[in-house]
Amino acid sequence: MNETRTPEYIHTRIWQEEPEPDNPFAARAAYCHGYDVFGEMLGKARWVEMVYLLFRGEAPSPQNADLLEALAVALANPGPRDPSVHAAMCGGVCGSTAAASLIAALAVGAGGYSGSREVLLALQGWVSCGTDLNQWRLQFSSKTAGTASIWPEAEHPPGFDPHGCSTTSVVKQTLTCLSRLSPGPHLRWLAENLPLLETAAGCPITWSGIAAATFHDLGLTPEQGEMLYLLLRLPGAAAHALEQWGYGFRKFPFFPVELENDPVKEEV
Repeated sequence: MNETRTPEYIHTRIWQEEPEPDNPFAARAAYCHGYDVFGEMLGKARWVEMVYLLFRGEAPSPQNADLLEALAVALANPGPRDPSVHAAMCGGVCGSTAAASLIAALAVGAGGYSGSREVLLALQGWVSCGTDLNQWRLQFSSKTAGTASIWPEAEHPPGFDPHGCSTTSVVKQTLTCLSRLSPGPHLRWLAENLPLLETAAGCPITWSGIAAATFHDLGLTPEQGEMLYLLLRLPGAAAHALEQWGYGFRKFPFFPVELENDPVKEEV
């Protein structure tokens, strides 16, 4: 018997749509990994549950949802000292479009120093070393041959601050909170062995290292952690860009630059 099937033109395991009877280009229902987004999830599911579902393909446990939400709060605003937020602020103060300011934050925040690339490398460390302190020591002390890549070789242990003097208070507070919430072993091990790990690395842990351990406990791959780290840090960049757009360049909250023959002073 010949079976007639409607051809599928969109290939994705993540999303399925049922069209409206009168418009094949409009969705009547949408399913994310089998869950009815607008019929069952809307008004009941949390934002972090939707994010977890998109990335992992399954609904999170209550513990994983709480853990991801706590990390999202911690990363929501890296602050104006962070290079990615500073880049967005520069876009805002110059009157750039919203998209341009966010793209600036993404571009600057994608690198190997406190950026998402560092999170990917730190996550790879968790995959290979786990909770074996000796493996971490070997990784910190070894120089592996680099492969062809657009990225330069890492100049410091990923997830650690080469310019830091000690672990900052807010990083300690975050690690304490996340290790208490996590159902996985890695954040708890990190909290218990942090002094030994920092001694082996030669510098204190920073946000990217905490985020990497959290993503590993959540079951994310290094590539997924890299992407989600970029996403979770955008709210602060957006808010600071909007603030600077309203203030203008005269109130930019960083070191002023004195120019000879400044046209602004000549206008006064």
